[in-house]
Amino acid sequence: MTPPTDSALPLSIDEAIRSRRSIRAFLPTPIEDEIVARILELAARAPSGSNIQPWRVRVLRGAPLVTLTAELHALSLSGDRGAEEYAYYPRKWREPYLARRRKVGWDLYGALGIGKTDTGRMREQHARNFLFFDAPVGLIFTIDRDMEAGSWLDYGMFLQNIMIAARGLGLHTCPQAAFTLYSTLIAQRLAIPDTEMVICGMALGYADPAAPENNFETVREPLENFAHFVDTLA
Repeated sequence: MTPPTDSALPLSIDEAIRSRRSIRAFLPTPIEDEIVARILELAARAPSGSNIQPWRVRVLRGAPLVTLTAELHALSLSGDRGAEEYAYYPRKWREPYLARRRKVGWDLYGALGIGKTDTGRMREQHARNFLFFDAPVGLIFTIDRDMEAGSWLDYGMFLQNIMIAARGLGLHTCPQAAFTLYSTLIAQRLAIPDTEMVICGMALGYADPAAPENNFETVREPLENFAHFVDTLA
């Protein structure tokens, strides 16, 4: 299959950032290893405290991708909820975060025609995380367990660089914390040592433009709601 074309590629930084979104349905179009390597090399220019570069990446494609995702997908559909190694979300939700979370969830389900009582289809949609939403490339990210909070901040910048670099080349991504639920199995299958922790996964590929879940846009708060320009001190 021929990759989608865009005469405007590569995108400007503004365009790459503004058009980045979490894609949940990908085309089977393969991505060359050289392209993945280029993206990761660019992303590794992310800053890190004392230049320690705490990121590690396993790149999955072909048979290893198919085998691992089939196992994880079946596990999710079986009702096995897994066990998170770290708390990604707050233990207790409060506003305004709860309303934002609910909105994006119902917007996604609405695009897919999934009703609020259709728990079966919700479970099936969640399980698609573990297929990397059919992307041809899946990335698994780990960090050494003895790294502290600062290195997690550094890691976020590395992940963002991957998403923007990919978008600049006409690709899309979906960062996925869901993979941490089955980190023990993932570590076994990928021979990840006990000294490393699975942080998240990420799907990488070309977006399926016909998929309804790819055609809704998440809402962002206006600048005045989160930024304050300080003119005087208290």
